[in-house]
Amino acid sequence: MVVGDVLLDRDITGRVERLSPEGPVPVVSGVRSSERPGGAGMAAVLAAREPGWRVTLVCGLGQDEPGARVRALLRKAGVEVVSLAPSGATPLKTRVRAADRTLLRFDADGDVDGDVENGPADSEGPGAHGDTGSVTAPRHGPLPPEFQARLAEASAVLVCDYGRGITAREDVRRILTEAATSRPLVWDPHPQGAPPVPGTALAVPNADEAIALTGCASPRDLKGDATRAVRLLARWPVKQVAVTRGGDGAVLVSDPDSHPLVVPTRQVAGDTCGAGDRLAVTAALVLGTGRLPSHAIAAAVDAATRYVASNGPASLTAPPDTATSDPRELAARVRERGGRVVAAGGCFDLLHAGHLALLEQAHRLGDILLVCLNSDASVRRLKGESRPVVGERERAMLLRALDCVDGVLVFDEDTPERVLAELRPDIWVKGGDYTGRRVPEAGLVESWGGSVVTVPYLDGHSTTLRIDRLTGRAAAQ
Repeated sequence: MVVGDVLLDRDITGRVERLSPEGPVPVVSGVRSSERPGGAGMAAVLAAREPGWRVTLVCGLGQDEPGARVRALLRKAGVEVVSLAPSGATPLKTRVRAADRTLLRFDADGDVDGDVENGPADSEGPGAHGDTGSVTAPRHGPLPPEFQARLAEASAVLVCDYGRGITAREDVRRILTEAATSRPLVWDPHPQGAPPVPGTALAVPNADEAIALTGCASPRDLKGDATRAVRLLARWPVKQVAVTRGGDGAVLVSDPDSHPLVVPTRQVAGDTCGAGDRLAVTAALVLGTGRLPSHAIAAAVDAATRYVASNGPASLTAPPDTATSDPRELAARVRERGGRVVAAGGCFDLLHAGHLALLEQAHRLGDILLVCLNSDASVRRLKGESRPVVGERERAMLLRALDCVDGVLVFDEDTPERVLAELRPDIWVKGGDYTGRRVPEAGLVESWGGSVVTVPYLDGHSTTLRIDRLTGRAAAQ
């Protein structure tokens, strides 16, 4: 279940090739328009795209044209809507974009019930210590019975507060407080919104929100974000606080006297609109499966990073991203858009610098790198009963954790011909120790126009030699 404020997001996208003769402003031509649910609506759509989850959105949806449009978009996305608003206007946010940049945003809020009377709460202001006096609740109708019925079925609850009053309703807060006793509840706060309800499992303010909510403006770094997380943990009746830090990841605090958990990420370019919703949704879904908050935040940061890298809201027009974990379908997608698929294979037992050198060089040859990994049974037949030292699940996990690897496919045969026929890579990469020899699978790869290449071998790195040294040293001792 997602609970929160909903709006309609509209993007007007075109190209800029000249300035207006009327003034130094860009002229946007060739425009096209797209719409999507915003606010908690965006979070609900993202959750509905995850396989195996049914999503109910509880919101105050206006009975106007933008509201009707949002309702239709949510229905198309498979989201059930429980509206608390019998009337009123739906906010419309419009961005004008060109060359992957936002040139202008204008808001048409209309007669929005529950607009906030005060600005962001400072360290001593309303809302800072758990009261809701700074927020004027919208004039919503009574709670429909579907609210509690769906909540009773929910494995997880996500509250997306956009400061428009729905989280200030005492009846809503009472029900959410009860729900938090028996299922994980994640709260995505707003400086002008109500504080999280007691029992909230995880609050996920971003760095700017944490500054507004605490009044602690500096330093704007890891130490400062951790300090603000500790302050919010002490102020709010929540179990854990994660301050999300954009391209710097997140910092999670569960005990003011313990060390913070830092989840770094890589810097990526792309449209960040909705990245916070992507993060909050993933955290809620992972907690809903019984995982720990540390696991939830790590998965959420990774999901938000991938969302931005796929250009944010633009990714919502593509089919749900359920196939990216399957290397076969990932390879097919890349080929469809004219990209180059690279594959490499091996046992990768006791991952070492030689393996890393091979994989990094292979990745530079194309758009994605897929690794064909020998299963445990395959390694035993090739290397003997004492191998592998590391099981296939852990070997696959380590490989997937490398930035240069986009997917891993485990095979049971002695040679990778079957999986190669499924992946059909444009380039099959072998280590430099194969230089001067023709690999057995070369004919197969060449049959669909692929190439077999070798990359320089990093001398002095051999799993077998390392194991022999270790076992010999152990025997000597």
